[in-house]
Amino acid sequence: MPARPRRSLSRHPDLQAMEARSVDAIPRGKEWQYEPKWDGFRCLLSRNGDEVTMQSKAGEDLTRYFPEVVAAARELKVQKFVLDGELVVPHGKTFSFDDLLQRIHPAASRVTKLSQETPALFIAFDLLATAKDGELAEHPLDERRPALEAFANANFKNHATFRLSPVTTSFATAERWLARSGAGSDGVIAKRIDLPYQACNRDGMQKIKRFRSADCVIGGFRYATNKGGNGQKVVGSLLLGLYDDEGLLHHVGFTSAIKKEDKPALTAKLEALIAPPGFTGNAPGGPSRWSTERSTQWCPLKPKLVIEVCYDHFSGDRFRHGTSILRWRPDKAPRQCTFDQLKQKAADPMKLLA
Repeated sequence: MPARPRRSLSRHPDLQAMEARSVDAIPRGKEWQYEPKWDGFRCLLSRNGDEVTMQSKAGEDLTRYFPEVVAAARELKVQKFVLDGELVVPHGKTFSFDDLLQRIHPAASRVTKLSQETPALFIAFDLLATAKDGELAEHPLDERRPALEAFANANFKNHATFRLSPVTTSFATAERWLARSGAGSDGVIAKRIDLPYQACNRDGMQKIKRFRSADCVIGGFRYATNKGGNGQKVVGSLLLGLYDDEGLLHHVGFTSAIKKEDKPALTAKLEALIAPPGFTGNAPGGPSRWSTERSTQWCPLKPKLVIEVCYDHFSGDRFRHGTSILRWRPDKAPRQCTFDQLKQKAADPMKLLA
């Protein structure tokens, strides 16, 4: 196989990010190192003199949304570098993904205001280029990591914006990080130390998340976009609810992991329970700048059905991603499905950055 063409990253600001393959368990072996999986925006940050660019994993330009990070990058002693890292927004002792989402705003005045009210941190976990070595990404990780640590030691000390992500080769430490994940750290990243930077592929990095379960009331459902085999409308997703201390049922997320063969019977069961209001607290299609026309197209249900779902992250009173169905819970009273079951020991991800 011919050697991969070498290129100077300092001359290629459009570098694509290394990606991770999702796996069920932490890999073991001397070829692996472990890091916390931060719950933020992945970001490739480049500086060339006064020019600073910030690029998301998907290749989107983040520069205009984080002027405080751009200014901080210009304050560093080194004039030329490319860092791979994560943007997070501190909220007390945790990180707030909701506050981070708010930073992506079209109005320049709002961007400026939020940069002062909810400033971001940049957590660096790889160094891809410097003025001295524009092809550092071609080196294996066990050479890049010491270079990153030296870079951080020279530039990050006592800095309000930049932090060095911790790393370990201890499997036991990685297991503890995974067990304690939450409120800013949502799992563990494992990286191959013997490989160069794997831009735009998943061969050198794996991600492991901690999954939890919760019992939820089905407060409504949406029909699938495509009809069933007989041309009839069938359920597409179930809308999940939890009760608060005042007895209000709030919409907290959805699950669409419904087997095709189960949909006709489930649809009939749901349609027999259709009745407003469904949710008595926060409901689907409420005020949100992410709302779409489809957000309002749902059918409310009597609060009769309970389902146990598997989820990876809960913040801002909702499941961050879609959930998976574990089992139906006819033995569970809907009123038992409260927010209390999601409470967990408070995590302090800032301690990892000390």
